[in-house]
Amino acid sequence: MLLAIDVGNTNTVFALCEGNAVKHSWRCQTNAMRTGDEYASWLSILFQIEDYKFSDVKDIVMSSVVPDANFNLKRLAKKYLHCDPIMVTIETVLPHIKVNIDNPQTAGADLLVNAVACDQHYNSEAILVDFGTATTLSVLTKSEGYSGGIIAPGVNLSLEALVSAAAKLPKVSIQKPPFVRGANTIHAMQSGIFWGYISMVEGLIQRLSEEIGHKPFVIATGGLASVFAPHIEAIKIVDVDLTLKGLIKIYTSEKEKL
Repeated sequence: MLLAIDVGNTNTVFALCEGNAVKHSWRCQTNAMRTGDEYASWLSILFQIEDYKFSDVKDIVMSSVVPDANFNLKRLAKKYLHCDPIMVTIETVLPHIKVNIDNPQTAGADLLVNAVACDQHYNSEAILVDFGTATTLSVLTKSEGYSGGIIAPGVNLSLEALVSAAAKLPKVSIQKPPFVRGANTIHAMQSGIFWGYISMVEGLIQRLSEEIGHKPFVIATGGLASVFAPHIEAIKIVDVDLTLKGLIKIYTSEKEKL
């Protein structure tokens, strides 16, 4: 089986994959100080629950936007899973999709992997909206491939900044409030976060569409996609496994070279 690891700024996802299918996935908080031994003790329990063993893993593919976390994850791979992980780099991405930005080496691995998955599974010009640590909108066109996009503060980051900067504002859950106009502090904050981000994403999709010259297919992914996407008419599909699909495609291509 293949173990796909997606290291994000907030969470790290581990997924057991067979063929093109994601069989099981688990996530933990990204922590560059977590050792390979700590990962192994946590992951071994989750494997056992699903009746798997470390020896079932034959290969590993990893995408990371947190370089400081890579060393300990590679230690996990070598010491406990006896694999050298295939790392996502610009070189592993370019066989699948063009990267048309000023400096391709600086593109986030997660954005590129998502673009590969979109090109593979949807075969369409698209805007990819990722509701993660940052809220990102990536543009994918037939002529230019991945051609950049927009990076905005993520929903949780904005909420945390608001609460930390205003002494009397409480921390609230991210959810749709009963009305747009909040009749109390909690509902007013929820409306600002919920409808504020929906309005931002709608506006950015519209501006990108105008710049492209037409309305492309819009796909949402990321941890909060299921909360926001149903209220954004332009979003046509939510694919929470988009990054994992991209990792599987890159892995398959790299193995064929060996």
